[in-house]
Amino acid sequence: MPALAAALVQIEPLQLAPALGFGVMYHARARRLAARGKPVAAWRQACFHSGVALIVLTLISPLGVLADDLFAAHMAEHLLLADIGALLLVLGLTGPLLAPLLRTTALGWLRHLAHPVLAFGLWAGNLFFWHLDGPHVAAVTDDVVHAVQHMLFVGLGINMWMALLGPLPKPAWFGNFAKLVYIVVVRLTSTVLANVFVWSGDAFFDVYTPAEHGISPQTDQVIAGSIMMVEGSILTLCLFCWLFLRSAREGEERQELLDLAAAGGVALDERRAARAVSAGRGGELKRRIEEGSTR
Repeated sequence: MPALAAALVQIEPLQLAPALGFGVMYHARARRLAARGKPVAAWRQACFHSGVALIVLTLISPLGVLADDLFAAHMAEHLLLADIGALLLVLGLTGPLLAPLLRTTALGWLRHLAHPVLAFGLWAGNLFFWHLDGPHVAAVTDDVVHAVQHMLFVGLGINMWMALLGPLPKPAWFGNFAKLVYIVVVRLTSTVLANVFVWSGDAFFDVYTPAEHGISPQTDQVIAGSIMMVEGSILTLCLFCWLFLRSAREGEERQELLDLAAAGGVALDERRAARAVSAGRGGELKRRIEEGSTR
């Protein structure tokens, strides 16, 4: 039994340390904010810790072991880490949680990486780079390179989601329609790569050993591409639903602010109300209107 467990589970401290370290720091910061009367919403904490748990479980699960043999398993591992795990981490973040990091000179510049154009470019460039033959084979055969690959996938995945869902300020032009375009472009990029794997006549990587599991390299690659397409389709549908609900909620909140301002004789144009609602500051603007000023 111990030998079987060792064969199914792998512990790689170099890959696990970042996730566990950030989980501890998040918990400590959340407790400190709660003590100051500014608690992080329970659902956000649940999202972040679920993201950490998913990343850790993925890395130590049999999937991590199979990733050395099967491209399909390696693809599933990366999607869990860089897509779903990173998304959960971002959903757990708030401005006050990030404030200590962003106020430091050494790390404050990182906020600029979450600009939608730059975030997408970094994420897409990283995605395609690691699916080139040389970098991909190096990641499979070298533990240090593999750890770097995972850190970049998760880190740039977080940055990509931060541009869409994170608490940092967004460019004025990045409204709901721009967010819709962003989602489409991100998912289309993944779909293009997935289709290359599904419809290519040859297997791109000879570092895997799918024959040991009773399938050919070509079949292994088709399964990998199919997993990528299915996961991307489900995630895209969920994001579209989120954006639709967000747009409806923002429309209602914006109209409430305009009606409140009109009833109180306070000057408020629709663009100002829309910016406040989009930035999550509708409540703050409402208090100002009730006080008789929008300044």
